Amino acid sequence: MLQHKAEAYWFYRVLSRVYDRWVNPLFWTPAMRATALGAAALDDRSLLTLDVGAGTGFTTEGIVEHVDPDRVTMLDQSPHQLARAERKPRLDRCTKLLGDAEQLPFPADRFDRYVSAGSIEYWPDPQRAIAEAYRVLRAEGRAVVIGPVRPGNPLLRRVAETWMLFPTEQQYRDWFERAGFADVELIAVAPAWYRSPRGPYAVAVGGRKPAPGDSPLGLPPAAAPTVPAGRVRSSLRFAGGSLAGALFVPLAAALALRQRLQERRVR
Repeated sequence: MLQHKAEAYWFYRVLSRVYDRWVNPLFWTPAMRATALGAAALDDRSLLTLDVGAGTGFTTEGIVEHVDPDRVTMLDQSPHQLARAERKPRLDRCTKLLGDAEQLPFPADRFDRYVSAGSIEYWPDPQRAIAEAYRVLRAEGRAVVIGPVRPGNPLLRRVAETWMLFPTEQQYRDWFERAGFADVELIAVAPAWYRSPRGPYAVAVGGRKPAPGDSPLGLPPAAAPTVPAGRVRSSLRFAGGSLAGALFVPLAAALALRQRLQERRVR
């Protein structure tokens, strides 16, 4: 599973080259983005907004439809993903920083809104990262985390869990509530080709920070990053996780094609 920061770094060094053209259109669409960002209540253009795991800026482009770009900070651990974001004119005025979701380089009570889309899958410690989201928000600020849900199909679940973290809906809720968020809600989001009755494809989890200061969870300082045990084991983990992730692309492409053909028949 690509939950080690070094492995995720190299994975996205390759993926960044094709992310906007081949990955987003299948897995994270404009319609999904609009639904998910609705939970963030981006109702004022002056909101100081943090986008964690901003990557190439696809989600950020949705944010700047509602918030002035110079009030938006993009943070990601991948310089290759952020380099792609640098090429997008709509994001020119956004601040772009390298950083870690589990150790945000900001003081407490800094931002009005916190958004993270498609990043939690790679967090080694999701609870710590969500506690950090709580810490950097001002009182009454809102956080929204968008991520995949554990597949109901046993075969897909096995492939998915080889690739990255696929939490349950209850885990998302528990992480937010333990961190101190109030009014926690989950909104299901999915591309048009997803039709499984076994559960949602992904969720946008939103919550409100009720009081200023650090998360009441009171986690100890983060430990120093660990190094994967041995080059061979790390290489096998990276290869296995990358292969499992690659398998999802043709599967999603086939399902998307089926959806388009069915839509044409209806017309």
